Order: sequence, then structure tokens, then C-alpha cells
Amino acid sequence: MNEHFDALETRSPAEREAALLARLPQQVAHAKANTAYFATTLREVDPASINSRAALAQLPVLRKHELIDLQKKQRPFGGLAASGWGRLGRVFSSPGPIYEPEGRSADYWRTARALYAAGIRPGDLVHNSFSYHMTPGGWLLEAGAQALGCTVFPGGVGQTEQQVQAMADLQPAAYVGTPSFLRILLEKADELGLQIPSLTKALVSGEAFLPPVREALLARGVKGYQAYATADLGLIAYETPARDGLVVDEEVILEIVRPGTGEPLPAGEVGEVVVTLLGADYPLLRFGTGDLSAIMPGTSPCGRTNLRIKGWLGRADQTTKVKGMFVHPEQVAAVVKRHPQLSRARLVVTNPDSTDAMTLHCCVSAGTGDAALAAAIAASLRELTKLRGAVAFADSLPNDGKVISDERKYD
Repeated sequence: MNEHFDALETRSPAEREAALLARLPQQVAHAKANTAYFATTLREVDPASINSRAALAQLPVLRKHELIDLQKKQRPFGGLAASGWGRLGRVFSSPGPIYEPEGRSADYWRTARALYAAGIRPGDLVHNSFSYHMTPGGWLLEAGAQALGCTVFPGGVGQTEQQVQAMADLQPAAYVGTPSFLRILLEKADELGLQIPSLTKALVSGEAFLPPVREALLARGVKGYQAYATADLGLIAYETPARDGLVVDEEVILEIVRPGTGEPLPAGEVGEVVVTLLGADYPLLRFGTGDLSAIMPGTSPCGRTNLRIKGWLGRADQTTKVKGMFVHPEQVAAVVKRHPQLSRARLVVTNPDSTDAMTLHCCVSAGTGDAALAAAIAASLRELTKLRGAVAFADSLPNDGKVISDERKYD
């Protein structure tokens, strides 16, 4: 049986990039013509000119945390959806609340590819323990499983004993849900004396898939793989049998940008995951997920040739409150932009003597870190944040994507 879902996964990187960039101007034109939000934000943009990654990087980043305010101003989707009631199949709600549309196309969220990489095949019975209530989790994986030719048991969340009994009765080949709940189900099966020998495959998401959990499942004969997906975008990246990073989905253009900016970072640098979705119903352009990751060099040993990312490395939205005022990564980025001597900066917040204090640690060109520059940077910091802060020069900063580091201690 073919080890890859389709030929798209193994085409040359150059062929893939050309195909994605050929579709990009059409997607920008579609978003501009059919959504109120992009009609406004792209008013001066010629869609035909957005035909390269460099051109794409000139468009503004729309960050997930902005959706709440946008949707309050313009119901239901903040002017971002190109399809309305009737053309959409479902609408979901995530905490915020943030409302997400689902189109009517088969495998709308594109999760069949991730299921296949996890070893799940047509004819398998899949036990789905993602939520089916209000949020899209259960539906994301159900759509992919059915498109793949699987049968789905909609377990949802909770009701542990009933789910275990159903698994013992029906003997599913695969599980989808969070890794922690799968472990709970298997331990409950032990407690009840129920056997589920058929269960050998799992695609997990929704939380970190930590090595101890992975090994515990493997000891029970269950090979688990992880998927990275969001309620807004569907599948972004997925693990393969190579277990060497997460391979990016074929229907998205992924960038890693410096948090608080739209500036793309090179491979290896940790930054915010920004995704352009090549879909008709919800044409998100440069959508900032708020998640941190990094692009890995080279291609996967499994033969899939798309970009790989390291997986979830933390949150990019590091907004924190200092002396009662919010400080945002965008403000730190604005300070760096004002001073060309700076290559990177990190705002460290501490509370010596129980009083909030800020220090901006700055990477500068050799020989330029003098008192005059420190004073100028401190003045910019105060102007942009309305708070006083010290400045410290550094030769380097950790490559972890942090722009604001809250190191206050509350003993």
C-alpha cells in the first residue's frame, strides 16, 4: 500500500512552491473581492502583485486575538468569511467567543492527510474523542476520517466508562483525541478488565504529546502521531513515521515571523506561525496563530518534501501587564525598528522589592552599544509603552521566540 497520501506530498520543493505562488494572487483577489475585511485592508493592493513570498510578507498579519474585537464589530465572522448561511455547512464557537465557519466541501479541514500519515487506512473504525459540542474538534477529524473511507464512532469527551465499553465492544483500529484522554481510557479499560487489542493507531492533538505519554502508549502497542491544527485554519502540519518534525499541509503557505511583527525569519529561528489558507469560504491571509515554532532545514526522511516545523514551542502572544498597563510584543518590535543598530531585543519583566521593573535586553552591532544609544532606546521604550525601563546590551539572545519574558516571582 502506498506510504504517501498522494503525489503532492513527494513533488519537488520547487514544483510545490511554484504551484502555491501561482494560486496566491487568485486567493488575494478572491479575499479582496468577497470579504469586507480584506476589501478594506487591501484597498491599495493589486492582487496580481502578490506573487512571491517577499510580496506576501508586505501584507499585514491578522492575529488570532484580534478576531474577538472584529467579530464584535461585524457579526458573525468580522467580515472575514466569503460564504454566508446556506453555503456554509456548520458554524462553531471557541472560547472568546470566536466563531468559525465550516464549508461544505469534503474534508473541509484537510485532516485525511494527517490520518493517513498516522497509519490510518480506508476501512478502519476510528474512535473519535474530540468534542462535538460547539467547538469544531470532533468534526475536523470526522470529516477527514470519512473522506479517507473510515467509519467513525463519535465518542466526544467525558463518559469514560461508556467510551471504554464501546471500544471493547466495537474494537476500533484507531483513536483520535488528546493523548492524555487516550491514556485515561486505556487505564480505565485495565480497571474494568476490558481488552482492546485492535487499537494500534492514534492521531492526537489539542495538547503537547510528551515523550513519556508517547512511550506509555507504545508499550501498549499503540503508535501515536501528532497533528497541529486550529479551529480557524484546520490542519497546519502533521507528524509522519519519520518522527522528525511536523510536515506542513499542502494547502497552506506557512511563514515563521518575528513575534510582534510581520517579518519572516529564516529556517531555525523561533517565531510565530503565520498561515495563508488557500480556501474559498474563509480566505485567511497571513493569519497569526499566536503559536511559536521554527522551520527545520531539509526534508523529511519519510519522503515527504514539504517544509517541516519543530512543532509547538510556546505562545507568541506574550502580552503582559506591568504596573497596571499592558505591554505588547508589537511595542518591543517598534522600539527595535526605531534604532537600526538593534538586531533583536527582549523585554524582561521582574519585580525586585515587589515592584515591577522592565529591562530591555538588546543585541547591537559591534561597538555601537554606548550610553547615548542606551538613553535613546530607553526614551523610545518609555514613549511607546508609557513606562520607564532600563536598557542592557547583549552579544546574543536565546533562540526561543521570546520577545517579552515575565520573570516576576510571587512567593
